[in-house]
Amino acid sequence: MAAGRVVAIGAGRAPAGAQDLGEVALLPGLVNAHTHLELSWLAGRIRPAASMVDWIRALLAERAAGPPGGDAGAARAARAAASTMRDSGTVLVGDIANSLLSPAILREAGLGGLVFHELLGFNTSDPEMAVREAWQRVDRLATDAGGLAGRHRAAGTESADPDLRISVVAHAPYSVSPALMSEIAREDRGLPLSVHLAESAEEIDFLRTGRGPFRSLLEDLGLWSPAWQAPRCDPVEYLRRLGYVKPGLLAVHAVHLTDDALDALREAEAMVVTCPRSNEWVGGGIPRVAHFYAAGVPVAIGTDSLASAPSLSVFDELAALRRIAPDVAAASLLDSATRTGADALGQGEDFGTIGPGKQAAFVSVAIPPGTTDVEEYLVSGVPPAAVRPIRL
Repeated sequence: MAAGRVVAIGAGRAPAGAQDLGEVALLPGLVNAHTHLELSWLAGRIRPAASMVDWIRALLAERAAGPPGGDAGAARAARAAASTMRDSGTVLVGDIANSLLSPAILREAGLGGLVFHELLGFNTSDPEMAVREAWQRVDRLATDAGGLAGRHRAAGTESADPDLRISVVAHAPYSVSPALMSEIAREDRGLPLSVHLAESAEEIDFLRTGRGPFRSLLEDLGLWSPAWQAPRCDPVEYLRRLGYVKPGLLAVHAVHLTDDALDALREAEAMVVTCPRSNEWVGGGIPRVAHFYAAGVPVAIGTDSLASAPSLSVFDELAALRRIAPDVAAASLLDSATRTGADALGQGEDFGTIGPGKQAAFVSVAIPPGTTDVEEYLVSGVPPAAVRPIRL
């Protein structure tokens, strides 16, 4: 190792000072490509729902009441969640942030990745101003923090701290107007975009007909725009028309995408981020995980938030994927949790694999005696006590 990076890999006599980790599997640090740290205070407060819109209504009611302890309570919960992610082997995070609470918390925890400053607005009167103000918040945050991680290194030096960048993105087709979606895409600054996409059957119905539970929700919230016209197409085609489907796009959830829509994502060099435990919790359904891999679209893994999942452990999410998709190779699932996830967050050059020049950010997993298929063990439910993050 040198300056926190891998110099070489090989067999033979161990160098002086080498550490014997015992009977373990050594993996690249894991990547949680989609979560919401600012919702961590909602853990245990929202019950599993029969439909996505029912879950959203419950979420909005809890958020309106506010976190115990106010903003300080929300920050404490987010810090605890970030520490738990780090301790379960995660090194990079794709975090959705409406309030921009999380960048400082992720840096404190030694976690890098990409924070997606998410905008909502189904009837925004001035989309251009909304996006400009969002980027001003991002730029101001970077300035006040003295530069984001990875932006303040002295010339010629290296650091074992992962980069943390911030992008401005749209929430979902049912919560963002066409004009706002297009403006966000136009001002993307070359960073990956993210969007909640095809998470529920209600979303598909809304885009095809303009009716259904999502329209009722928007009307009840006073957010409906009579100028909006249903595009009468699938979500990927809708976003393509708006200029939002670009290389590197993270299509989060994708539960109800057809094979044709998955093909369109692959051809656009976009990615799917799957969060199966959350999909079941919110009533969205079970993602077609095997179809994701069969379509050849890159698949990364997220946990979503503690408002819709019992933990933020990528190992727990892998176990859910193994249950849903028993025919997908364990090696493919592990690749999604490491290499593909790092690529999704724009940090594949430094993370996601173990090799010369890569950051020395690993996770060690104790392997029980008698284990014959280590890869299968790693995706079938690793106990937290077996996991040890390693940063050199």
